[in-house]
Amino acid sequence: MHTKTVGVLWGCFFLWNLYTSSAQTIYPGIKARATQRALDYGVQAGMEMIEQMLKEKNIPDLKGSESLEFLKVDYVNYNFSNIKINAFSFPNTSLAFVPGVGIKALTNHGTANISTDWEIKSPLFQDTGGADLFLSGVYFTGIIVLARNDFGHPILKLQDCYAQVNHAHVSFSGELSVLYNSFAEPMEKPILKNLNEMLCPIIMNEVEALNANLSTIEVLTKIDNYTLLDYSLISSPEITENYIDLNLKGIVYPLEDLTDPPFSPVPFVLPERSDSMLYVGISEFFFKSASFAYFTAGAFNVTLSTKEISNHLVQNSQGVGNVLSRIAEIYILSQPFLVRVMATEPPVISLLPGNFTLDIPASIMILTQSKNSTAEAIVSMDFVASTSVGLVILGQRLVCSLSLNRFRLSLPESNRSNIEVLRFENILSSILHFGILPLANAKLQQGFPLPNPHKISFVNSDIEVFEGFLLISTDLKYETSLKQQPSFHGWEGLNFINGQWRGKPAA
Repeated sequence: MHTKTVGVLWGCFFLWNLYTSSAQTIYPGIKARATQRALDYGVQAGMEMIEQMLKEKNIPDLKGSESLEFLKVDYVNYNFSNIKINAFSFPNTSLAFVPGVGIKALTNHGTANISTDWEIKSPLFQDTGGADLFLSGVYFTGIIVLARNDFGHPILKLQDCYAQVNHAHVSFSGELSVLYNSFAEPMEKPILKNLNEMLCPIIMNEVEALNANLSTIEVLTKIDNYTLLDYSLISSPEITENYIDLNLKGIVYPLEDLTDPPFSPVPFVLPERSDSMLYVGISEFFFKSASFAYFTAGAFNVTLSTKEISNHLVQNSQGVGNVLSRIAEIYILSQPFLVRVMATEPPVISLLPGNFTLDIPASIMILTQSKNSTAEAIVSMDFVASTSVGLVILGQRLVCSLSLNRFRLSLPESNRSNIEVLRFENILSSILHFGILPLANAKLQQGFPLPNPHKISFVNSDIEVFEGFLLISTDLKYETSLKQQPSFHGWEGLNFINGQWRGKPAA
């Protein structure tokens, strides 16, 4: 009996573990993958960034004391201040992935030209002036470990830091430069010693300063008047021999409600490629969460006047400008019309190989409204508009456009004797095709800003649709002239439906 009870308990424990482990699994809505090509380019772009940073960087004073035995001086206190790095060269620099750990940085045979003010005090003399310091044989190695904090921000740690400068040459300037240069060589060794002791702490402080900046990034950002986007990291970056993966939550929420949608993300795997620097996978779940959020917020409800639609029909299609007059002929009415379109369910997103579709289940109501009277419904119909989503990358944005594939109209049984469904299908299909969709595409031309680091633009970009996700392949280009603020994501301007799309509700 005891053995049987123990077996049952172990079975329950095993099932509970399976349940909790599966319940805790969180899959990303967006994946970003940087390859070795990105690291190689990062070395090139990084040199430009470091050069700019060093020119603006305040380097701590270099202080020390040294005895000059050949002059029989017990001590000379020296202080190098206002240190400026004027030029540097790191010809042998590399970045490489360390699987499961981080990114190894290595530089060798570096040189630097530094200008500085100096002050010397000793029992015999005291003086100030200027000097140039030439460093050579600069060596650095360390492993950059990437992780996430409790708020989903990326954080960096530097492990195994080792930095060394092998040679230093000081050249004094001024009236007594010949005198000072005569005993500059004995001072070079203590300068090297102090400098080598300072390098790793300085680098560590820079990493901490960078983490402080990363911690201020808002991982939950307002998209527009309807929605918020959560792009926080759901796990620490995954590092293999050939790439690093960032797993982002990638959920769109209604502005006033941060409740997760009633469906969950499913895993998707980026293809094993290395031709581009960066790959961004945007899952079907991301688009579904956006569809659900905008539906919940009422963003898909549109009311347009006859004038608004007819003006757009005339501009965009010859021969269909009389569509609304044909509706008037059916009802023998002369009053102005209102067309109200309301999504009855969240639009259905489908990503299949080479095919991105959006099915919009909605109702359409045609109303008349004479002066000083309330709107009166003529007819209300349900329909499903099936559209194809065209995709293109322009600059830093993913631009979408909709084209109508099918239009299925249905009427309540009570209305079937009063109206010809087929006739209205043709009329309303024309309104959607030549009126509403062009208006939607005009808004979509704003595009969806893609996540990009500070001053980095996308070049040689391509986009593919796979089953369950969208894949963006792109190279990167560092632009020193770009006037943009640092941004981990770059999604602030994301906008499915502009506020103007809400239209004016009928009185």
